Amino acid sequence: MDHKTDPVHTSQQILEIAQRLVQTRGYNAFSYADIASELRVSKASLHYHFASKHELGVKLIERYELGMERALGEIDANGGGAAVKLRRYVDIYAKVLADERMCLCGMLAAEFETLPKAMQTALENFFQLNERWLTGVLNEGRTSGVLRFDGPAAEASQFIIGSLEGSMMMARSKGGMARFDSASRRILTEFGI
Repeated sequence: MDHKTDPVHTSQQILEIAQRLVQTRGYNAFSYADIASELRVSKASLHYHFASKHELGVKLIERYELGMERALGEIDANGGGAAVKLRRYVDIYAKVLADERMCLCGMLAAEFETLPKAMQTALENFFQLNERWLTGVLNEGRTSGVLRFDGPAAEASQFIIGSLEGSMMMARSKGGMARFDSASRRILTEFGI
């Protein structure tokens, strides 16, 4: 089947372009016209695949969450203790930033109040996935004596996510990867790594 007429391929192209636009500009800073122009198709053909921008937004978040779920599964499958897992988690963010993008869900979180409820819910699910996984890693690390931190692991996981998302934004505005690397080392130091 020709990719140009393959609806699955076209849907994937739309998602790829939309993801890049959100990660580099933000959700409110792109339109179907931007995607249609890049794909050289009509806006109406985009609506065939995603009836609305909001529907596309939900699909983007769900797809990004699945990617994160796979990445976390790979970290678990590759073994290593809690410190290794935490370093590998930080590396996920570093790789996104090195690609001159921001975390899709971090960008969307900045626009949270302007997003439709379905996107807000999907966004909350993404961050809950991360918090649950990190809480498990932190509890594992505390129990084994590899990680040191005060307070509940759930609060510490929120600190890690917030710090990484904020560090990406600051690195984007000034200092680039060097600034992010410095901040991420500091985050790991907070946990005795």
